[in-house]
Amino acid sequence: MDDAPDTWTGTWINEYGSLLRITAERDGHVAGTFTTALGDSSFAGTTVPVTGLAKGRALHVAFVTAGELAAIASFTGLLRADLLHLAWHVVSDRAVRSPRPGAEPVEIELPWAHAVLANTDTFRRRD
Repeated sequence: MDDAPDTWTGTWINEYGSLLRITAERDGHVAGTFTTALGDSSFAGTTVPVTGLAKGRALHVAFVTAGELAAIASFTGLLRADLLHLAWHVVSDRAVRSPRPGAEPVEIELPWAHAVLANTDTFRRRD
């Protein structure tokens, strides 16, 4: 049973409206861009280049922030029944947060225990 995609090339959209665009694929390597729909993301307001690997129904892409804030992300998952299920993790060195309720937000260095986020998203092919 091999329902691997004929091509990964195209635009994939998740349940929040974030876009993963795969614009090139060759010999198991993929490239494209990622644009988050989330305003509180380290990647908000930018479209960043992605690079990755694909084999059969499995896909992995990684990318880093474009601005001053240092963050790196990795998405890894499987295509099942036209849904691309991806587990992700983001590691961020710094964040802009309020140090206490009611205080103005400031940039802070994140302690290691708070520097890593992980979750899952489901993408559908948009085109």
